[in-house]
Amino acid sequence: MDLFVHKTALIDDGAKIGDGTKIWHWVHVSAGADIGKNCSLGQNVFIGNVVKIGSNVKIQNNVSVYDNVTLEDDVFCGPSMVFTNVHNPRSAVSRKDEYRATLVRKGATLGANCTVVCGVTIGQFAFVGAGAVICSDVPDYALMVGVPARQIGWMSEYGERLNFLEEDNCIFTCPNTGVLYELKAGHVSRIS
Repeated sequence: MDLFVHKTALIDDGAKIGDGTKIWHWVHVSAGADIGKNCSLGQNVFIGNVVKIGSNVKIQNNVSVYDNVTLEDDVFCGPSMVFTNVHNPRSAVSRKDEYRATLVRKGATLGANCTVVCGVTIGQFAFVGAGAVICSDVPDYALMVGVPARQIGWMSEYGERLNFLEEDNCIFTCPNTGVLYELKAGHVSRIS
């Protein structure tokens, strides 16, 4: 298997890790984790037992991916961003049977130090700004910022802001790729 694991990393028996993945300093991957191909797990990352990670996912330093989190292909998790899995935690109350599932769809970016409160879906190619707090579902291609996060625009698959000129029923071309996007009925989709 073509896999790089730093000598300080701990990979529990049973973890599934795809070819080409790089696991760096002081990472802990739990036994039930399922990690795709060509991923990068930065320094001090923790991956829980009930975690599914697609291919080409980048998880930067100091990120814990707790149980019931799924990251689809091409997701980027910025340094020190946070996932939760219990909605109302208390130290004295065990709530392991109340974990809420979190889904991060293909190509989404989660900026440095953002927080994703459990039980949400972040749409494909959505872009969450640094420090934002996500408390509810995020549409595909949405640009989210603030505490709590609010949508301030749309992003292309390339990571460029889409500057639609009208509220609805308009088309925008990504200046870097030439790909066309349509804003219709309050949702963005790729049309070419």
